[in-house]
Amino acid sequence: MDKEQLTLLGFEIVAYAGDARSKFLEALDAAKNGEYDKAEQLIASGDECLNKAHSVQTDLLSKEAAGKNIEFSVTLMHGQDHLMTAILLRDLMKHIIALYKKG
Repeated sequence: MDKEQLTLLGFEIVAYAGDARSKFLEALDAAKNGEYDKAEQLIASGDECLNKAHSVQTDLLSKEAAGKNIEFSVTLMHGQDHLMTAILLRDLMKHIIALYKKG
């Protein structure tokens, strides 16, 4: 896998993770407004985006584990950062939404 392909995969992860992040923040806004069903739907939609990003990541990990050379890419590293923070944001939003429901 060459650097250009790896860079494109990094952008793909950034895009999916960014979409997920947006959905999770929209879910928080919905919960603030008492729209809990909408919030849950947005969390589920964000999870679908995360699954797509994770699929790209898993494919790369599998290739590396199989002995293929995966070059360093700042774009891929940036994508990994976006993915990790989106996962953390999802977990936090789920807890905050649960608190809104109790309130």
